[in-house]
Amino acid sequence: MTRKLTYAANRSEEIAQRFTDPSTRLMIEADLALIDDYDAQLARLELHLVRAAKIDDPLTFGFLRTIPGIGPILGLILLYEIDQITRFPEVGNFLSYSRLVRCAHESAGKMKGSGPKKVGNAHLKWAFSQAACLMIRAVPAVKSWIARQQKKRGKRQALSVLEARLGRAVYHLWRKQQAFDLKRFLKG
Repeated sequence: MTRKLTYAANRSEEIAQRFTDPSTRLMIEADLALIDDYDAQLARLELHLVRAAKIDDPLTFGFLRTIPGIGPILGLILLYEIDQITRFPEVGNFLSYSRLVRCAHESAGKMKGSGPKKVGNAHLKWAFSQAACLMIRAVPAVKSWIARQQKKRGKRQALSVLEARLGRAVYHLWRKQQAFDLKRFLKG
């Protein structure tokens, strides 16, 4: 029987008892104790950060949380990595900074290739990727939308399009200080 050790209910003393070698058993017991301690430390840290976010910018944090797939941790990442949305004059600047689109190199109206892949904030790229996957899992309408996009573009490109749309939605949500609208998001 395979169970994930990420859940505290699946961790017990009998895991270490499965091993006959005393050194291995001791190492497993130490690892389980460390995992329990990390869980407590992380819970305390997350609670502190959520409380700080509710003091620093409670409106924006609340609006970010209205997006399906963005929970407290992804909301915190977005809130503190973006900091001030006003530093991006247009949505394209924000998408580029978030590594959600690549810049095009052109001269005299002709394409000369594309820009580097690793320019921008890697943490935001990761956060939008996670949020897109969680949104697909949580919202059936988005799941069917992504299935249609996969037929047209392929799986990787469809996910990239969803991430960019999510980035665009975050930008406008933050600028206008209004809640996420799923119908408008899917129409867009």
